[in-house]
Amino acid sequence: MMKLSLVCVAVAASNVCLLSANAAELAKPVRMGSGTMTFDTVPGWGLGDDGKSVLGATHGGVTIDKAGNIYTSANIGVFVFSPDGKVVRRFVGPEYSNIHDLEIRDEGDDEFIYGARNSAAEGIKFHAETGDIVLKLPFPEESGLNLKKFAPTAITVAPNGDIILADGYASNYIFKFDKTGKYLSHFGEKGNGLKQFNTAHGMTLDTRYDPPRLLICDRNHKPNGRLLHYDLDGIFIGEVVAGLLMPTSAVVQGDYVSVPDLQGRVWILDKENTIVSVLGYNSNPATRGAHGVKQESWVEGVFSGTHGSYWDKDGNLYVQDWNVSGRIIKLVRVK
Repeated sequence: MMKLSLVCVAVAASNVCLLSANAAELAKPVRMGSGTMTFDTVPGWGLGDDGKSVLGATHGGVTIDKAGNIYTSANIGVFVFSPDGKVVRRFVGPEYSNIHDLEIRDEGDDEFIYGARNSAAEGIKFHAETGDIVLKLPFPEESGLNLKKFAPTAITVAPNGDIILADGYASNYIFKFDKTGKYLSHFGEKGNGLKQFNTAHGMTLDTRYDPPRLLICDRNHKPNGRLLHYDLDGIFIGEVVAGLLMPTSAVVQGDYVSVPDLQGRVWILDKENTIVSVLGYNSNPATRGAHGVKQESWVEGVFSGTHGSYWDKDGNLYVQDWNVSGRIIKLVRVK
């Protein structure tokens, strides 16, 4: 047991504690959210035995396999945690670095991770257990587009295996491939109009609807970020919700959607796309939306730049911050 002092500060009328490398295990859980979407933090979850983050800088996503293992992507690679926060394996190196978004799919007897690598200008697919890379998706020259830059930020997979890859940090086109990686089509364009994307940053398959559709985070839409629905052929359906700040990603479980926001909070929407809970609101303009909040300045229950999230089978949430030290937070659903 570490015999070290813990620094506490007042946030939103309650005492919460600084998660320094020396004091993380002594911090107390912080409750957040409302109604059926109320959660408690798990202080120190995912930290190493020395109380420090094992991840290094994070700018990625989160996903979970059938066994309950949690995958999160850091700048140096992909780390796999057990539900109690211990690293069980990792895929580190140039081919796994800087994966901006993760999704997992069960295919036959195996599970595969799909990732969008903006800095490497590609999508990627690899075996969830072995790390074997089975597919790469570079810019499709056969699209006929003449792009100066290709920087994918989001990836998802249709029920028939088609792969959808969003070029959110460059052209804002969204590309569709078949399961073998053959280019099929593209849609969208950069702009601030109703059917345009001003940073198509995050994307998932919205299974709350039959047939499923694409749920896309238009992060930098003016005056505020929003969510959009498109069908799987790239046909605009409608604006889902507007007035968010900077929505970065989305993940569905049942009737609910978790939407991390770069401005230090997570929105929870129900099937009617009503915001039913807000998690981890950061009221400090100096640290919200900020990458450089080092671990010694983390505050339990307060996010800096929420970037990715994922639900486990029990409805708990795992949230990653865009963070210089590498932060992932476990939120346990209060039943």
